[in-house]
Amino acid sequence: MKKLMKNNLSTTAIALLLVCVAELPGRSEVQYAGIAPNPAAAVQTIIDKRPVVHAGGIKFGAYDPHGDFGAQTNVATEALFLPWEDVDLETLRVADAYALARGRNLLITVEPWSWDVDWRLSSAQLRAKVLRGDYDVNMRSIAHMISELKSPVIVRWGQEMEDKSGRFSWSGWNPQDYITAYKRMMDIVRKEAPGTELMWSPKGEPGLQAYYPGDDYVDLVGLSVFGLQRYDELAYKEHRTFSEALKQGYDLVAGYGKAIWVAELGYEGGDAYIRPWIETATLKQSAFPNLQEVVYFNDRDVQAWPFDLGRPDWRVVENLGSN
Repeated sequence: MKKLMKNNLSTTAIALLLVCVAELPGRSEVQYAGIAPNPAAAVQTIIDKRPVVHAGGIKFGAYDPHGDFGAQTNVATEALFLPWEDVDLETLRVADAYALARGRNLLITVEPWSWDVDWRLSSAQLRAKVLRGDYDVNMRSIAHMISELKSPVIVRWGQEMEDKSGRFSWSGWNPQDYITAYKRMMDIVRKEAPGTELMWSPKGEPGLQAYYPGDDYVDLVGLSVFGLQRYDELAYKEHRTFSEALKQGYDLVAGYGKAIWVAELGYEGGDAYIRPWIETATLKQSAFPNLQEVVYFNDRDVQAWPFDLGRPDWRVVENLGSN
């Protein structure tokens, strides 16, 4: 497993195991029937948009490379993103110590590629190598390291597999090929790190059911839920709430009877748009009885969104370095 040293990482970023460095090209959508922008409605004066964590509500976790949630005591899960190439796995020990000191679980999203675009394989090449077993050693090394960690660990492999945007090299594979690859990787986790929970994590799009690997390979289901005000205006002609954004994916996976997480949550827009998201993301709702935890993605998106909207900044506090 080759390693790419990133000497410019901050101490916090190292502790949280690497900020994703890949900036993937977005698609420009020029034909749409949205609503005209209203600058006044997009004004944001809220300086800290972290979700309200309701007592007795849904548990809360965060992917937090900037450390904005470091001192918050009601965070149940520390989320990490880990490529299976170009990474020093010893940094997992630092992340483990960080989570352990705060009484948090670790949710480790293993992305089956390199974050260095120069090393990245095509979708077909990656599929062939994974199914042939060429990457078993990579997954085995990760799983072996997980077995030495002290925090409870959840592994999320190859997320958003039904997405058709081209964002991920493993998305859009033939469903049976993806299922075969997923099972192969999770079998390695089970052998090397018994007791690790397994998360199957579609985006929440129609067609995700074809990628379900079976109850024996899923402890938790994770969904991705993001709210971007201008995107809603262009794509849906209305502003969506957290509940409205979650409903499609939730309804598609609820029948599996598994605990459901929002494995990636983010929102951005004016005060009137984000305030309902802030107030309801961890609120128990009768429409979502299996929703167990939401995990906030506290960083800028790594990919440009459609309609030339750029890379949304989901961070809960203003990031003066973003542009």
